Formats: sequence, structure tokens, C-alpha cells
Amino acid sequence: MVEDNADTSSSSGEKSCGGCPDQPQPYPSSRQPEEWVMEKSVQGPPGQPRGSRLMGGSYPQKNAEILSSQYGINLFLAGLLLMFAWAVHAVGIRKQDLLSYLITIMLIQLLWMLWYISRSYSQRRLIQEKDTHAGARWLKCGITLFAVITLILDSFKIGYFIGFSNCLSATEGIFPVTHAMHTLLQVYFLWCHAKDIIQSFKTLERFGVIHSVFTNLLLWTNGVLTESKHQLNEHKERLITLGFGNITIVLDDHAPQCNCTTTLCSIFSQGMYYLYPFNIEYHILASTMLYVLWKNIGRKVEHHHQHKILFKFHGITVGTIFGLIVLISTIAVVVVYLIQIGRSKIKSELALTMFYLYAISVLTLMCAAGIVALLIYRLEERSMDNSKNPARKLDGDLLVGTASGSWLLSWGSILAIICAQAHPKYTWYNLPYSILVIIEKYIQNLFIIESIHREQETVNDDIKTLRIVTVSSGSTLSLTPSHKEIYNGAADMDNGKFPYMFNGNIYMRERSGGDSSDEVKSQASSPVSHSTSDFSLYSQNSVNNKRRILKNIAAFLFLCNLSLWIPPAFGCRPEYDNGLEEIVFGFEPWIIVVNLAMPFSIFYRMHSAASLFEVNCKT
Repeated sequence: MVEDNADTSSSSGEKSCGGCPDQPQPYPSSRQPEEWVMEKSVQGPPGQPRGSRLMGGSYPQKNAEILSSQYGINLFLAGLLLMFAWAVHAVGIRKQDLLSYLITIMLIQLLWMLWYISRSYSQRRLIQEKDTHAGARWLKCGITLFAVITLILDSFKIGYFIGFSNCLSATEGIFPVTHAMHTLLQVYFLWCHAKDIIQSFKTLERFGVIHSVFTNLLLWTNGVLTESKHQLNEHKERLITLGFGNITIVLDDHAPQCNCTTTLCSIFSQGMYYLYPFNIEYHILASTMLYVLWKNIGRKVEHHHQHKILFKFHGITVGTIFGLIVLISTIAVVVVYLIQIGRSKIKSELALTMFYLYAISVLTLMCAAGIVALLIYRLEERSMDNSKNPARKLDGDLLVGTASGSWLLSWGSILAIICAQAHPKYTWYNLPYSILVIIEKYIQNLFIIESIHREQETVNDDIKTLRIVTVSSGSTLSLTPSHKEIYNGAADMDNGKFPYMFNGNIYMRERSGGDSSDEVKSQASSPVSHSTSDFSLYSQNSVNNKRRILKNIAAFLFLCNLSLWIPPAFGCRPEYDNGLEEIVFGFEPWIIVVNLAMPFSIFYRMHSAASLFEVNCKT
């Protein structure tokens, strides 16, 4: 309908003449001049192929990446083995040994972060490359919120240590103090340097960053282990009320063997376990941000225009209202569940039935919303962004990887229902619940991964729209153009000209300096039909309606994932309390499966919520 004007980026490219062979090329802005000269000097003779000239320089970088990753894995495995030995009461392994190991690796990370921050401050005037996709502001705000709650948890641990200082090791007091300093400095480091693309001291920095990644993973594992042991003790106490008296209940208690010297010890001990879910999320988010920083070391960034992602509440009222209804319902269900479960067998069965009916309803709505969003994507024609992006790739991998935890538990429940000889009434609700968990995550993963890989529109609602004037029978009609028409007129707007449309052709209106009169250049004087303008209005309205539906779906799914994060994070775990799986698989094997899979299932919901927030901002 309209001929495309020349791309505005081409004019800027001709001015710079980046591809002219006669002009010398400037050294890369991300490196210092001496580093660039060094690279030029080792490229080899001119007749040698370019790939072979650069091959020698790539070996040290690849070796540093392999060596640092192996160092991190061994650091993690050593700490993991210490935690396992303490959990099973291995001979010669005490809690202070585990805490000493964690304190040591935190202090090493503190020293490295201080060195990196001081070196970055001394080189603050140098131009450094940044990964605009990494360390989004909303992600930094989220990790800051979790860090604040983590500091409250550390203060509770310090108060707990003071109350039982007569029989606790000094490491149990040093650990929360070190952890608080580690949290404060790490949050500052992530706020200031999460987007950095390191181009100097790359080998040393790889070891420092990967050390930080696995330090946070070990702290996450330690939090998961401590919280899981607490949940398991409560579960064992509740089992007898459901009639499973044949299961031997032995509490795994690491309580201090002395009396508390203050009256606040019970508040500290109980309050800590309500704060652990936030501490767990803090460390896993920190490790993912640091991993992206590690992957960006030495990376060559493609320079292209980045769209600023902003959150707008306008247009998502419907999705937000339904999401808030789900969130409020979730809080009510969790409160009732925690009050009723374990009181008696009848109350426990009613609590389980209530939870399954609630979860089935929410998961059904989420599946329907995800299917509608995917159908809208099938109707749109938009290219996919396949550029190299470590943050986006990590998001997709984490979605699929952590979803496997829920899938494992769901398939275990399905198999238990099929193989069990006796089926209490409440256990039949577990079958549709488990099937919906599998389907919902499958659909949601597809929606999120496709959303973060779709290219953003080059024009958004904030751009000042043009007015297309259609003349018909002496009347003037003002319409809003489609995105393509705005783009085609962008170059003319910069020159002070505004495009007009007559019979599907573009005409330019020139603005004189101080005169308000306009001269319309025309090549034809035939009357104008409404068809072009009507099509433009219809196209614009269609695009806006699709975007509005997608934004409401993303907002609804965001609040639903936050809602489904709450029950397992705060002790509402029917996988423990159902009892049917423990009869089929055995108590110890099923508890091991739940303890391994549940942390991934909890993290999946929080990570999905973060990804859906990004989808809502980009849509």
C-alpha cells in the first residue's frame, strides 16, 4: 500500500563509513589501546586465514572457562558432601565444621568483590561494555527485597545464638555476622556491576565470579537443607493423625542441649523458618545473576538499539483483578490448611480435599490463559530474536530444568494412585491435580520462552502518532495510522514534513518557518475513498486488542505463580501429608524424592513470576 522509505540507520552508517577499506578502523571501545595493539601484533602474517590467526588467542580463554568451571564444581561438591554428612549424623562431622567451610568461602568472595569494586572505581573513566539484557532493574529490586528479609533472618540467628551461647559453638555466632556482611556487599556489587562485560584480568575474574556463583549455591543448599529438616519433623508428627501408625517416627532434632538465657528464643526459633523461603530465593537469584556475569566475560557484544522495558499498569486491570482474587484465595487456603492439618484424621482429610479442589481450579484457569496466549501468537507474524543472549538462554534452561522437579513429584503421585490397593476419597483428587501440574507447566514454559524470544515492535504507544487526513466530500477525517505508516514517515518527520495519504499515495506537507499555512504537494486530485483509512484504523485496533489480551494474561499468570509459590514455601505440602505415596514407595525413599524435588518446584514458581513480569513489560 505504501512504499517503504529508506532505513534511517543506513544514513548514519554511511556517515561513519564503517565498511570503507581506505579508512583506519578505531580500536574497540571496550578495550584499552595497548590490549588492542597486542591482539593485532599476534594475528600472524597477512596471507594466513583469519580464523587460524585468532585460534591461538582463543585457547587461553577456553581453558580459563573450563578450569574455573571445574574449580566451582569441586568447591560445590565438597560443601555438598559436608552438608550430607552433617544431615545423616556422620561420625566426626559436626555443624561447626560445615559452618566453618561456609564462612571461609564467603570471606574469599568478600575479598574478591572488594578487589573488583576498588579496581572498577580506579578505572571508572574508561569506557566499558555493558550487557543491557542482564541485571534488569526490577530483578535488582526483587533481590534487594529478599536480601532485606535475609538480614532479618541473620539478626534472628544472632539473637538465637546469644540465648544459647552456653552450649553453642562460636561458629554459629560468626556465621550470621559474616553472612550479613556478605549479603550487604553482594547486593551492592550486583546493583553496580551485574551488567559488566569484563575484558581485562579475564582469567582471574572467571575464578572469582564462579567462586561467587557456587558460594551462593552452597548457601542456597544449606538453607534448603535446614528448612527441609524442619518441615520433615513437622510432617512426622502429623503422620500419626492420618492413621499411619506403622511408620516409625524418629525426630531429627539438632536442638541445643541447654536452656535459653532470654525469653525470646522461642520467637527466634519459630520466626526463622518463616523467613527461610526468602533467604532461599535470594541466594538462587544471586547465583543466576552472577552466572550471567561469568558467561559475559570476554564476550563481544553486538551493538544494536535496545528497547527500554517499562512496566505500565494501564491496560491490565482485568488480569490483575483475577490474579489478586487467586492470591487472596491462596492465602486463605494456606492458613486454613496449616490450622487443620494434623488436628485429627477427619480435619486433615478435609484440609487436603480443600487444597486439591483449589489447586485444580487455579491450574485449569492458568492452562486456559496460556492456550489463549499461544493462539494469539499463532495469529501474529513476528520474527524471533536469535541473537546470543546468556541471560535469556539461562532463563529458558532454568524454566525447563526446575519444572522437572514438579514433574517428578506429579508422576510419582500418578503412579502411586494407580498401584495403591486402598484409595481414601481425598486421594482421588490428587490424580487430576498431578495431571494438571504437568500440563500447566508445559504450556506456561512454551508461552514464556516464545515471549522472551520474540522481537519487540519498533514502534510503541509512546511514539507521537501522525495524523492522516482523508478528504471526502469536503470533510476532513483524522485517523491514527498503523505502525508501518508511522515508521515510513519517521524520516520525513525529522525533516519537518508530515505524510498525508490520498488514495493510498503518500504526499508531503511542508511547514514554512513562521507561517501557519501549509502547502500540500499532490500528484492527483481524485476523491479519496475511506478504505485505506478504515483498514489502518482496523489494523491498529487489532494490534492493540491483542497486546491488551497478552498483557492481561501475563499479569494473571504472574500473580498465579506468586500464589502457587506460597503453599510449598510456607509448609503447605500435600506431597508430605497425602500419605499414599509413602505407602507405595516406602517412607524414606519418597521423603528423599520430595526433599530433592521440592526446592526446584518452589524456585520454578518464583522464576516463572519474574519471567512473566518481563513478558508483561515487553508486550
